[in-house]
Amino acid sequence: MKPLLTVFTPTYNRAYILGRCYESLKKQTCKEFIWLIIDDGSTDETKNLVEKWIAAGEVNIRYYYQQNQGMHGAHNTAYELIDTELNVCIDSDDYMPKDAVEKIAEFWRRNGSSEVSGIIALDCYTDGQIIGTHLPKGIKKCKTFDLYYKYGAKGDKKFIYRSDLTKQFPYPIFEGEKYVNLAYKYCMIDLDYEMLLMDEVVCCVEYLNDGSSKNMFRQYINNPKGFAFWRKEAMKMPLGGLGYKYRQAIHYVSSSLILKNKYFLKESPRKLLTILAVLPGIILYKYIIANTGKQLRLRTSSRKVEGNANG
Repeated sequence: MKPLLTVFTPTYNRAYILGRCYESLKKQTCKEFIWLIIDDGSTDETKNLVEKWIAAGEVNIRYYYQQNQGMHGAHNTAYELIDTELNVCIDSDDYMPKDAVEKIAEFWRRNGSSEVSGIIALDCYTDGQIIGTHLPKGIKKCKTFDLYYKYGAKGDKKFIYRSDLTKQFPYPIFEGEKYVNLAYKYCMIDLDYEMLLMDEVVCCVEYLNDGSSKNMFRQYINNPKGFAFWRKEAMKMPLGGLGYKYRQAIHYVSSSLILKNKYFLKESPRKLLTILAVLPGIILYKYIIANTGKQLRLRTSSRKVEGNANG
């Protein structure tokens, strides 16, 4: 039987933690999945480690190595390679409860159809606590945007998508940058489809210090083209009210200032809103610059302390 699900994991120099995800996949009560590992240019022992796991034959593993493109570039590659009906991203520092694949497969076979784009399920911390809120009761399906902005859900959730849909809307690659908000693809799919709600945990999450979630200020500075692209797209989408679009305009202004793009107003899809966002955008820009400098100083100080201790 062809596997129903691809669990794909983008990874970059995470050999020290990737084994936890592997161990969780070995224990799955349902084996109807492929583990697709996208190695985004690792220089550690990732390749050797994965080759040993493939040789062991306990998990159906596909491994693909590419030059470093960042998270969104690894997602692009994964979606090109996936050939199962469903897919879900499990990051290299996360893992799945032993019945996660079973829950996904059974739920989809009972409720799935071509009229929905997939399933929204829950993430939890490693201690079992749900991240944010549970999914709204009495609602069987909704758009991902409505989940947060209409029904008030909070915190990261796990999105399991139909693979024919995730092959659409590839993330743009900007030279010299390694980040585009993954929400771009989800919002584009959101325009035409709702997702089924499954109030069950399918992923255990740990936010490590070398992960993108804890380095967001630095992401802003290093990837302003990617951030500006997403903010412009968000302003164009028929999702959310004026307040939502105004927030996007503020972020667009701040990213444009980082880029030193003097044509940002001309390039904006919502010019009046962008004019009104200039002052708060400047304030946000200064806040980002200040916090990025603070993070760099803290890291430098930490390295000095470690060096003195090791010396």
